[in-house]
Amino acid sequence: MGIAEDITTIRDLAIRKVFNSRGEETVEVEVELEGGYGRAAAPAGASRGKHEVVYFPGDNVDEALEAFEKYVVPELVGLDAAEQVLIDLKLEDIDGTENFSRIGGAVAIATSMASARAAADALAVPLFRHIGGFNARYIPYPVGNVIGGGKHSRWLGPDVQEFLVIPVGAPDIYTAVKVNFEIHRRLLRELHKVDPTFTGGRNDEGAWTPRISTEKALDVLSKVVKEVEKDMDVQVRLGIDVAASSLWDEKKQKYIYRNEGVERTPREQLEYMKYLIEKYDIFYIEDPFHEEDFSSFAELTSMFPDRLIVGDDIFVTNVSRLERGIRERAANAIIIKPDQIGTLTRAKETIELALRAGYTPIVSHRSGETEYGLLAHIAVGFRAPLIKTGVCGGERVTKLNELIRIWDYLGRAARMAKIRTVPRG
Repeated sequence: MGIAEDITTIRDLAIRKVFNSRGEETVEVEVELEGGYGRAAAPAGASRGKHEVVYFPGDNVDEALEAFEKYVVPELVGLDAAEQVLIDLKLEDIDGTENFSRIGGAVAIATSMASARAAADALAVPLFRHIGGFNARYIPYPVGNVIGGGKHSRWLGPDVQEFLVIPVGAPDIYTAVKVNFEIHRRLLRELHKVDPTFTGGRNDEGAWTPRISTEKALDVLSKVVKEVEKDMDVQVRLGIDVAASSLWDEKKQKYIYRNEGVERTPREQLEYMKYLIEKYDIFYIEDPFHEEDFSSFAELTSMFPDRLIVGDDIFVTNVSRLERGIRERAANAIIIKPDQIGTLTRAKETIELALRAGYTPIVSHRSGETEYGLLAHIAVGFRAPLIKTGVCGGERVTKLNELIRIWDYLGRAARMAKIRTVPRG
């Protein structure tokens, strides 16, 4: 065994219960190596696709802790944490199911991420570099959730779950983050004008939650975005996350817009999406249909090939689900949430398939987030062009500030490389 293998050998693992940003219980895993240390906690979504991995075995956090101590620790001690694929395949073998129902997806992803952090620490390289190698050198644009509704806002806001902004014209990540903050800040004043009862309430992801309709939200957002574009000289594109699975009523076979008092058939839903895209020049449309409606995804994608038709619940970062989407030409972009599928390796396999098929990958947070900045490293390491992080809230800003640090690190590295190549004399 070489020196590098010695320092990355797993010596011990530990687990504890902690809380996510919604105050819900989750698990945090520590991985101790001979020459390094890593720690990570599992995030959790409020609107989870039904094809995601099981979060806790038996839906019980204590069962997850017991499974970790009984099955995971004995099998991982002594392995090389630098071999991420080996660690993640071992987690799959330990569990023995496709959906991590034995040990829980929360245990699996927390262990996978903690192992990666520990290996990067031992090898003295940034985590994004450990994940993606020297090709990991691009910073993704931040997709910011500025107005919230749907399940994330406990149905107190618009029926559409997220109203998003993407500062595609920003020259760097610092400016991009600043633009999103400015849009979020200015919206507070404008939203109070259209909803006098609005007092600044925010949802799970830090987005404003006014009692207004979908179209009124888009009217206000469009106005503010135009002002910020003019003042900051940066182009910003609009987006929405419909989270249509949470609107879908299987018995009625209709989408129920409860706050607006409207029911839409699948065909009416398609026409409504088309209407919103054209009226508001929406660039990014996530989950416009429920998680089994591949045909409507395909039809909307064919109508708007120049827009991002994004699948989240329909794909759940799953290779087989994405393969079906590729065959049926459903969507042209995919949300990547490592916790949906259980390990970094599985998530990487999905993102690599997406890139080969011409899909745009978007690495995304969850509504129940942790205080870690790992997602920024995962997005850069996976070479994703976009990252959904929210805008406000400590658990969101952690990811954004980490992106700025990575950008600064890459900039300094580039300057040093240039100095070294200057001929003497």
